Amino acid sequence: MRIANHDNRAGLVIGNADAEQVIDIDTASGGRFGPRIDDLYPRWVEFTAWAAALETGHRTSRAVDRALLGAPSPSPRQVFAVGLNYHEHAAESGFASPDSLPPVFTKYVSSFSGPDTTVAIPDGGAVDWEVELVVVIGRTTTAVTEDRAWNHVAGLTVGQDISERITQTRGPAPQFGLGKSFPGFSPQGPWLVTPDELPDRDDLELGCAVDGAEMQKGRTRDLIFPVARLIAELSRNVTLYPGDVIFTGTPAGIGAGREPQRFLAPGEHLDSWITGIGELHQTFVSDTQGLSS
Repeated sequence: MRIANHDNRAGLVIGNADAEQVIDIDTASGGRFGPRIDDLYPRWVEFTAWAAALETGHRTSRAVDRALLGAPSPSPRQVFAVGLNYHEHAAESGFASPDSLPPVFTKYVSSFSGPDTTVAIPDGGAVDWEVELVVVIGRTTTAVTEDRAWNHVAGLTVGQDISERITQTRGPAPQFGLGKSFPGFSPQGPWLVTPDELPDRDDLELGCAVDGAEMQKGRTRDLIFPVARLIAELSRNVTLYPGDVIFTGTPAGIGAGREPQRFLAPGEHLDSWITGIGELHQTFVSDTQGLSS
C-alpha cells in the first residue's frame, strides 16, 4: 500500500500514476487512525491490518494534489543518514569502502519537506545532490537480527540528501549535520510504499537528473550495508522508534566527485526517482544571505 502525508493528514493512495486518489484515513476509519500520519507509526501493525481490509471502492476519495504532499514521516524522533554505502561512491569521495558500519550522521528535521519544492541555496555555496532510498521504521527496535529486520520497516520512500559542501567540510572538524540541513535540503516522498508492494525490496533502481541530464543511476542491490543489515547494526547501538527515518546512502555521480566539480545553481531543476516508489522535483533559487546567514 501507499500512504501519503496529504494536506497534513494521513491518506491512503489508490489508483494508477495517471489518476492517483487519496482516501482520508481518519475519516475512513471513523477516527480510529490518524488524523496525522505521525499518529499511524506507533500503531503500524494494527493500522496496516485495518488498511489491508479496507473496501476502497466504497470510500470517498479525492485527487492527489502533489503541492499538498509532505514528508511521509515529518516529525521522527531520530534521523539517521549513512555515508559511503556504495563502493563507487566511496571511491569518488576518496575513501576506501567500509568493512564495518559506514559513517552515520544526522539531518535535522527542520530541513524536511515534501516531494515538489523550491529550495533556496546559499550564494557562494557548493550545493550537491545525493539521491537515496529512505527507510521509515514501523516498530520499536533494539538489537534486532538481520533476518528479522525487514519486519520492523513501515515502508520506503525517495529522499534527497542535498548537501552544501563548504559548510559540510569547513572548520577544525566536519559539520555534516549542518551542511546537509539547510531549509528544504531533505525532500522526501511522494509517499511511503510498504515493502510488500515491490517486486524485490532489495533491488530498486534510483537516480537523479539536473535539467534533464542524468547525474546518478544505481541499484540498491549494490548497497554495501543493505537495509536489513543497516537496521540490525544501528539497533545494536541505539533504540529505533516508530517513525524514525534512515537515509541509506547514495550511489556514485555526485557533483563533488566529478572532474571538474559541478554544483547546483539558481534556476536549475533536480528530478530524483526510485522505480516502484515515485519521484521528487526540486527547483533552486538564490538565497541572497549566502553562507553568512
